[in-house]
Amino acid sequence: MKKKMLLLNTTVLLGLGGVLSTPAYASTIQDMESQKSQIQNQRQDVQSNIKAASDELTRLQAEQDQMKAQLERLTLAEEENNKKAQKTEADIKETSKQVAQLEKEIKLLQEKLEKRNDILKDRARSMQESGGNVEYLQVLLGSSSFGDFVDRALAVSTIVDADRGILTETKNMQDELKTKQADVKSKLASLEDMKAELDEMTVQLAAQKKQKDALAKELKDKEAKNEELKASLQAKDSSLANEQSTLEQNIKDQKAAEEAARKAAEQAAKEAAKKAAEQAQKAAAPSEKADSPSRKAAPKASSNDVAPTSAPAPKASNVVTVGNRWIGNSAYVFGGGRSQSDINHGLFDCSSFVHWAYSQVGVNLGSLGSVSTETLKHAGTQVSSSQMQPGDLVFFDTYKKDGHVGIYVGGGKFIGAQSSTGVAIANMSSGYWKQKFNGRVVRI
Repeated sequence: MKKKMLLLNTTVLLGLGGVLSTPAYASTIQDMESQKSQIQNQRQDVQSNIKAASDELTRLQAEQDQMKAQLERLTLAEEENNKKAQKTEADIKETSKQVAQLEKEIKLLQEKLEKRNDILKDRARSMQESGGNVEYLQVLLGSSSFGDFVDRALAVSTIVDADRGILTETKNMQDELKTKQADVKSKLASLEDMKAELDEMTVQLAAQKKQKDALAKELKDKEAKNEELKASLQAKDSSLANEQSTLEQNIKDQKAAEEAARKAAEQAAKEAAKKAAEQAQKAAAPSEKADSPSRKAAPKASSNDVAPTSAPAPKASNVVTVGNRWIGNSAYVFGGGRSQSDINHGLFDCSSFVHWAYSQVGVNLGSLGSVSTETLKHAGTQVSSSQMQPGDLVFFDTYKKDGHVGIYVGGGKFIGAQSSTGVAIANMSSGYWKQKFNGRVVRI
């Protein structure tokens, strides 16, 4: 009887094991978990690309903002230079009128001089007729009597005084004429040189604006393409997220179905075991009880996140490098940089930039409102160009003598506010600036 009971229990347990082991469920869930893992890997790649696209968009937008700010500076510089060009043109017209008026005066003076010359000739001719010789002494010695001598002496004295006055007045008029000619011609030449410089600046600023506009358009196109790429990646990530969500729901449903089947199988096995036990109890007096094992599982999960840190870069304070902040962020304005508004907008000319740079390291180069290349060349000690060192002021002959100034940075280069670039580092050991360098070096 015991053997029959053992056989019966073994049969029941085997039946329960067959019901609880579900290879179809396990295979389906494993496949879905594998698909889920693949989708998660794809999403990680897509999200990494989305982050890269976002970072690139941020960089492009920052570059776009910088470009817009520079375009605004160039527009301000163009407006200021146009105003100065218009004023200079008006001054040229006014000076040209003065030249025309002076030419009229010169013509009148020449006519007057010719008339004076005729008078002198007539007097000399008269003396020759009365005295027989142009020399005054001979006129006097040729008198026929003492009374004639006195008359001649008085006449000669009067003529000499008159001639001397005419000659002195003529010389003064000639000197005045030369002075007027020199002053007006110098002023006109200076104005014409300044106008040429301003015209060149206007051309350069227009070229810079055109270049910046082209770069801004290129940046805008890149930004649009990057936005499109980012949107495409986000759409792909959203699609993958939906697939992942569907798989997760299917896995959840499959596990729920498996759990329900397992519980149903357990219940059926229990009932079968109970019936078998009842039948065995009827067949034999002793009864045996079967215990079913219980399973315990403890989930484990942990994660750690570390946030990156960054340190600020040190700030330069040397006069040679302090102006680097304006490179690519400034524009040249003739006479600019003499107000806080100009400085805030990065609008300088060469002398105001030098004044600003030295003020940043605590050196005062005089009144900002009156600073010029003329004041700067007397601001320190003149040294030989062969002894030039970083921080020295270097001068160039552009539209006039010492028309441009910069700060020597070493290696044959200087930093300054150039009309073609705004604040920039330029090479003075070759090309244009080498030709314009006049050898003047001032050490502050």
